[in-house]
Formats: sequence, C-alpha cells, structure tokens
Amino acid sequence: MSAAKDHGIPTPPKDLQLPGSVAENRASPPGPKVGAFFDMDGTLVAGFTAVILTQERLRRRDMGVGELLSMVQAGLNHRLGRLEFEDLISKASEALRGRMLTDLEEIGERLFAQRIESRIYPEMRELVRAHVARGHTVVLSSSALTIQVNPVARFLGIDNTLTNKFVVNEDGLFTGEVVEPILWGPGKAAAVQRFAAEHDIDLKDSYFYADGDEDVALMYLVGNPRPTNPEGKMAAVAKRRGWPVLEFSSRGSVGIRPQVRTLAGIGSMFPVVAGALGVGLLTLSRRRGVNFFTSTFPQTLLGANGVSLNVIGKEHLRAQRPAVFIFNHRNQVDPIIAGALVRDNWVAVAKKELQKDPIVGTLGN
Repeated sequence: MSAAKDHGIPTPPKDLQLPGSVAENRASPPGPKVGAFFDMDGTLVAGFTAVILTQERLRRRDMGVGELLSMVQAGLNHRLGRLEFEDLISKASEALRGRMLTDLEEIGERLFAQRIESRIYPEMRELVRAHVARGHTVVLSSSALTIQVNPVARFLGIDNTLTNKFVVNEDGLFTGEVVEPILWGPGKAAAVQRFAAEHDIDLKDSYFYADGDEDVALMYLVGNPRPTNPEGKMAAVAKRRGWPVLEFSSRGSVGIRPQVRTLAGIGSMFPVVAGALGVGLLTLSRRRGVNFFTSTFPQTLLGANGVSLNVIGKEHLRAQRPAVFIFNHRNQVDPIIAGALVRDNWVAVAKKELQKDPIVGTLGN
C-alpha cells in the first residue's frame, strides 16, 4: 500500500486528464451526441492553405500580375477591417469564373500531397483520432473551400465537413459565385448550430478547436471551448474566460501578425510601382524608373517583415563597378536580399524558364 494511500491522499492518475489532452478525450462521454468541431487553417494545419493555392496558381502561370496584386490588396484590406470576408471570397470566386471544378480539385489533391500534409499538426491528428475513438461526431468546419478542405478531412478520417463552396453549372464550370450563406463568423456559427440540431448533437458536451477571432462567438456555443494557437481577440477572450489554450510549435508559428506584415510588404508594391512609373516618365529614363523600384521595394518588403540585414564587408558592394554578384539561391527570400544589397544599376541573369514567370518575367522585360 502506498504512502499516499496510507495518509488518505489519492494517488494521481498516470495520464493527467488536462483540458485539450488526448487523455481528457478518452475520459469524455462517448457517443455521437458529443460533437468535435475543428477549424482548419492555423488549427489543424500550420499556415494558410489559400496562400499555398495562390502560390501554385502563380507557378502554373494561371494568375496574372494584375490579379495577384488585386488579391493581395483585397487580403490586406480584409485583415485591416476594410473589406468583409464575404466580399473577399466573392472576389476570389469571380477570378475563377469559367474554370473547371475538376481542374482545381486535382490541384488541391496534388498540393495536399506535396505541401499541406506535412503541415498538419501531429498533436491535432491525435486529438482527432481520440474523438473518433470515442464515437464522437467529428466535423471539419472551415471558411476555406472544398478543394482545400476535402483532402485534409479525408486524410484525418473526418467524415463531416462544413465549408464554403463555389457555384458550379451543369457543365462543371465555376459561375463566379459562392454558395450562400457564406461560412464566416456568425454564418459559420449558424451552420454549426444547424448541423448540431440535424444530427442530435448536444453542444453543451461538445468541443470546438479554432484559432481565429471570427470564431470567438462559436466558442461560447460549446461546453468545451479549446482555442488553438490563438492570437488577438481569441487569446484575450480565452484568458478572460479561463478557456484552456492549446499551443503547438511542431510545425512552426502560424500567427496572423506575420501574415499581415507579409501582406503589407507585398502590398507596398502598388505605391512603389506607381513611384517607379512616375520617375521614369518625368525623367524620360526607363533605367531611373527601374532603379527606383529595385532600390525601394526590397527594402520596404524586408522592413515590413521586421528583417534587418547585418552585412560584413558592406564597403565592397560599391567599391568597384562593373562587378558580378553571385548568391546562393536556396529559397525565395535570397533574391530579395540580393536586390536590397545591390540596390540599383543592375541586370539579372537567370534561367530561361523565368521569362514566363508572371512576376519575374514582367519585371525583367
């Protein structure tokens, strides 16, 4: 008999049933009346799948510079509260008018295998499995689109999804519209309530995992709110209400602030391009306009993202010209850093395929 038991002190269990832990779920009431609702971006998946989808469209030259800059500006305005999510997703849908649904579904499946599967939090995968093992009704509820959500749900063994969908005509082509009501904020909360009523789910015994401010209202609807990697309003409300917070770093940080800073940096391309055009027209010199862009935009982009360069041997950058500068192109940031260092009066030598790139090709012509 243990000393703890001799003194009337209960022996603690081997697996502490902490809120949000697998052990807690294993001890929860079983059966389908308990719902487990999971957000996707930033919760199940580190990062934002829409960004990965946009990158793929750029790589496939399926998006022009004009559309890219328009979407960047719209995304930034949304983050700053100047554009509603409904308007943002409608803008994205309009850009895909006339596209085949099967084409984008194929892209979604391929991107999941190549880029997204490795971004799924292993901790969240175990939590999903724990809920499934208890017979709970597990739902992936996301404001993303089916082409992003379905591969993730299938991989995790989640049978139920609540997600936004594009309107498709009888020929399988996008019409440029989104099925209403759009799932976002109150619309998403209403969809969860409808689903719960239709499937006889008791929300008082249910769980909700999410990171975004727009899902705070939905946290109040369930008996077991579980903010996951929260920031901003969600983090503040969780602290005030005493909600258990789940934070995972196994797939890197995915906070919204870095995303906003990145959008702000990319969005600075608009005024910089306008300035470059102005300089070029006023001086009747294409080179001076290009110099304005190459010396301003890299610095602005790095500064917006909090990047400062500590250069050893900085004096050699302009000690002698003409000169050849070579950098080890190991990631997408290296060209930006090289441009920020060399600044102006330079031309680039690159592989021929980049001539067709919607951004690099346009700047290089």
